[in-house]
Amino acid sequence: MKPTLSQIVSESSRLVFFGGAGVSTESGIPDFRSEDGLYRMKYDVPPEVILSSDYFFSHTEEFYRFYRDKMLPLWAEPNAAHKKLAELEAEGKHIDIVTQNIDGLHQKAGSKRVFELHGSIHRNHCLRCGALYDATYIAQSKGIPRCSCGGLIKPDVVLYGEPLDGETVEGALDAISSADTVIVAGTSLTVYPAAGFLNAFRGRHLVLINRDATPIDGRCELVLHGKVGEILSAL
Repeated sequence: MKPTLSQIVSESSRLVFFGGAGVSTESGIPDFRSEDGLYRMKYDVPPEVILSSDYFFSHTEEFYRFYRDKMLPLWAEPNAAHKKLAELEAEGKHIDIVTQNIDGLHQKAGSKRVFELHGSIHRNHCLRCGALYDATYIAQSKGIPRCSCGGLIKPDVVLYGEPLDGETVEGALDAISSADTVIVAGTSLTVYPAAGFLNAFRGRHLVLINRDATPIDGRCELVLHGKVGEILSAL
């Protein structure tokens, strides 16, 4: 008989939660690739092009128009998934969170060990002097946000065409390779290199929580189809 998710989590000594956009949909943030996701919406320029490094530097004002409108959900609050993970950590469970999301909701819920593979909307820096700015500054700016020195401010998010941060990658891979349990949640596992990180897992329990089927369903000890927050909150 297969163990339940509660049994797996209870007996795990080092757990990694590997999450994607589906983790934040219950906070009201749209995902990217589902039927009503961001990438299915109709724009003159595809979102995948707008969210690229080339487009950022060649069409900066247009980039920021889209970015402010679609990528800065500063109103969003942690949902049941974020809260349960933070609660388990606060109770003494060793949990490392590896997330593809850039919304910062895991930290807002109270989680401490978070590896943000694609960066964060809450960190922005001047390309000239390196000065740091928060997301509110970007949201309230007009046109192209500029530093007090006059330099261009860039979000610390990984755009298409940019590499992942080396230190973050190293930390995430170390966490996954040393875990006895990995819970994969809210991700289609189609975005690389992030999806390839699971190849580092050598532990005992691989669990999937997702609305739809994924390429790794057959590898998992336990597959749960549904909303991430609803499933985790039942622990």
